[in-house]
Amino acid sequence: MYRAAIRTALNDLRRHIRATRNERLSNAIPAALTPEQAHVAQEKQEQVRAVLAALNSRQAELLLLRHSGLSYDEVASALGLNRASVGTLLSRAQQAFRKEYINRYGEQ
Repeated sequence: MYRAAIRTALNDLRRHIRATRNERLSNAIPAALTPEQAHVAQEKQEQVRAVLAALNSRQAELLLLRHSGLSYDEVASALGLNRASVGTLLSRAQQAFRKEYINRYGEQ
């Protein structure tokens, strides 16, 4: 039940972050992408998703929450971590992401 509660809370946070980001983006004037730019952007998104899927779930959650704009305190409370350890865990997750990305796609 504890795990289900955490997952529900994470889903609510992600939903809130997406809604906020979408509202902010809807107010901005979008730049038109060429078909080539759109294709490259889609490929990069797919690569990032594949690398995140290859990481362990805690590392992926850390990266997603932090890069969604949450502070260390918010990440710590969402994942039930000590705030002091978030930086270290996040750094390790970034290193694991970088290593997996380079292994799969090389340095770009």
